[in-house]
Amino acid sequence: MTRIVLFLIVVGALSLGVAWLADRPGDVVIVWQGLRIETSLLVLGAGLIAALAVLLAIWSLIRFILRSPGLLSRHMQHRRGLRAYEAISNGLIAVGAGDIDAAQKHAAAINRLAPSEPLALLLNAQSAQLSGDREGAERTFRAMASRADTKPLGLHGLFIEARRRNDTAGARAYAEEAVRTAPTLGWARRAVLESLCRDGDWAAALLLLERNMRTFERRIYRRLRAVLLTARAHAIEDSDRDGAKAYALEAQKLDPTLVPAAALAGRLLAEGGQLRKAGRVIDSAWRANPHPELAQAYAELRSGESARDRLKRIEALTAKMPGHIEGALAIARSALSAQEFAKARAALAPYLAAPTKRVAMLMAELERAERNDEGRAREWLARALVAAPDPAWTADGHVSDRWLAASPVTGRLDAFEWRVPLTGMVGAPVIEPEPTRAAPAEIAATPPDEAGAAPPPREVPPARRKGEEPQAKAEPKAEPIIPLIHVPDDPGPEAVEESETPAAEDTGGWRKIFG
Repeated sequence: MTRIVLFLIVVGALSLGVAWLADRPGDVVIVWQGLRIETSLLVLGAGLIAALAVLLAIWSLIRFILRSPGLLSRHMQHRRGLRAYEAISNGLIAVGAGDIDAAQKHAAAINRLAPSEPLALLLNAQSAQLSGDREGAERTFRAMASRADTKPLGLHGLFIEARRRNDTAGARAYAEEAVRTAPTLGWARRAVLESLCRDGDWAAALLLLERNMRTFERRIYRRLRAVLLTARAHAIEDSDRDGAKAYALEAQKLDPTLVPAAALAGRLLAEGGQLRKAGRVIDSAWRANPHPELAQAYAELRSGESARDRLKRIEALTAKMPGHIEGALAIARSALSAQEFAKARAALAPYLAAPTKRVAMLMAELERAERNDEGRAREWLARALVAAPDPAWTADGHVSDRWLAASPVTGRLDAFEWRVPLTGMVGAPVIEPEPTRAAPAEIAATPPDEAGAAPPPREVPPARRKGEEPQAKAEPKAEPIIPLIHVPDDPGPEAVEESETPAAEDTGGWRKIFG
C-alpha cells in the first residue's frame, strides 16, 4: 500500500511539472560552431530524455558483452551443479537399494563433476564398501578426515573399518580423536567408554562419564554410573572392602533395581554388622527385580543362624513378591536345608507341569533327601537334561555365570540382561546338517507316544536318487540394504547372510535315555 501511494505521488508531481512547463512556453536557442538551433523548451526536454535512453541502451549492450564470459561460466557451473546433485542423489539411492553397478556409475560421474564435494566423498566411500573395496573406502574416509567439514564423518568411517578388521587399538584411536574434534558425538563417547571398560579401567571410565554427563539423559547417566561403580566395587572387593562397600552403596542409590549392586552392597554391609541396612537394600532390590543372587545374599546375612530361622527370613522376603518363580526356588532351597520337605514340595508344585532345569534339579535333591528314592531322583535328573533353560546373564549371545559391566563380545556397556539365553539368540549356528534331521514343524506335528517320550525324528528324503543329476542348490544371499537415514551412524554396508533355522535336537526323553 505504501508503494502505491508513493507511486501516485511521484506521477502526480511529474504531471504537475509538465503542466507547469506547458503553461509557460519559451524558446531555446543553441549556437555552436556556426550552427544555430532554435526549439521550444518541451521539445528540448523530450530530446534530452530520448538521448539519455539511447545512451543507456548502448551502455547496457556494452556491459552485457563485457560480462558475457562470466555469465556463461556461471551458467555452465549451474548446469554442472544440477548434474552433480542428480548424480549424488541417484548414487545414494542406488547404494541404499544395493545396486552396485548403478552406484559405481554415479560415483564415477560425480568424480568428474564435483570430486571435492562432501557428499561426493560419502558416495565414493559407500559405493566402495558396497562393492567390497575396503581399501578404497578407507582411502576415501582418510580424505574426509583430513578436511574440516567432513572430519567427524571420516573418523566415524575409519572407526567402522577398524572394527571390521578387528583393529581394537586403531578403532579406539579414531574414537578418541573424534571426541577431541567434536565432544558431542555420541558414538565416539560410547566407543571410548566401551574401550575403557574392556580394559577394566573403571576409574578412567567414570571420569569420562563425568566429563560428558550433560550429553546424557539423567536416567541414562544414573544407570551408566551405577554400572561402572558396581564394576569398580567388584574389582577392588578383595583388596579394599571399605572402598568397595562405598561404591556399591552409591551404585545402589543411583539405581535400586541393579541386582549386582544391591547383592554386593548387602553382603558387604552384613560383614560390617549393619544387618538392618543390608536387609533394606536387598529388600528394595527384590521388590523391583526378584533374583537368585538377592535371595542368596539375604539368606547369608546372619552367619551362624539355624536353617529354620533362615527359612523364616526367606519366606518373609518372598512374601513381598508372591507368585514369582525365584521366590519359590529360594523357599525350596532353604526348606531343603532345614529339612522342611513338605514346604519345599509345596513351593515347587506350581512349576512341575513344565519344569525348568533348576526346578528339576531341586526335585531330584528333594526325592533323595526326603524319600531316598534314587529312581525318582534320576528321573528328575533326566528331565532336567531336556527341560526349559533358566534365565542367565546374557549379552550379545554370550552367557556368563556372573554379571559383567560390559559385553565381552562387543564391549557394549550395561549389555547383560537376566533372561533365558535362547530368547536373545537369533540365527544360532546349525550344529548338524539340516537334511539329516526332521524339521521343527514335523516334530511338533508328530504326537508323542503313550509313555510321554518325544518321538524319534524322521529321516528327510535325500536330495537326489540314484541316476538323477544333482541339482545346483541356490545359495540365498541377502542383498545389502543401507537406509539413507542410517548413513551418519554406519557409513557403509556390511552384507549379512541369514543363518538357517537350527535343526531340532534329538531328545527322546528320560525313557529313551534309560532304554
